[in-house]
Amino acid sequence: MGCWWQLLLGLWAVPPTWAGRELLNICMNAKPHKPAPSPEAKLYEECIPWKDSACCTANTSWEAHLDVSLLYNFSLVHCGLMMPDCQKHFLQAICFYECSPNLGPWIQRLDPRGQAERILDAPLCREDCEQWWADCRTSYTCKSNWHGGWTWRRGKPRCPARALCHPFLHYFPTPADLCEKIWSNSFKASPEHRTSGRCLQKWFKPAGVNPNEAVARLFASPAPSWGLSDTLLAFSLFLLLLSR
Repeated sequence: MGCWWQLLLGLWAVPPTWAGRELLNICMNAKPHKPAPSPEAKLYEECIPWKDSACCTANTSWEAHLDVSLLYNFSLVHCGLMMPDCQKHFLQAICFYECSPNLGPWIQRLDPRGQAERILDAPLCREDCEQWWADCRTSYTCKSNWHGGWTWRRGKPRCPARALCHPFLHYFPTPADLCEKIWSNSFKASPEHRTSGRCLQKWFKPAGVNPNEAVARLFASPAPSWGLSDTLLAFSLFLLLLSR
């Protein structure tokens, strides 16, 4: 019986398994993302924070800043002039989406073959959503969801018929409405603050440490699997009964 107890003790010594390493430091399978993150020394303006490890190229970062973005053939100023602070938030959000290698835990496949992906419910910090909403309250739009439903004329999206231009506050009464509705729940308004380490920052100072690396590691690490431990417990009770 001694050999059985030695085997059992060896199995109990095996630490619980953790998953999620494949969710770290990756790029989603979507245009125009790179296959894998790498340094990009010449990223443009709001995309610079990701220069050390980026899923976007320098050209992608430049296209994101054009008045009519070549990435989506879409204009932020579809209802007239957008306030500069508001536009800056959108450029930061676009850079975050295109360049960040820390979105793995929230990547979702759009088709079963995995040939296209998006992010879903990536938790933006409370301050990010609130400041974005506050700075865009006096800018104008005609839709709450910008992912689709536009009228296309001459190859460009226009406001649908009877969709009137109103201040953002009309379509987004709260910060959560803006963060979550604007791109079909790509982002989720987190109640957590930036200092919590449990939410994503859509922009950070280029000279600082990327705070989203630690957040991605946290969300990529589910609770340990104790299924093996339950099996071992039953096995140990069985051996105990045999030893009597």
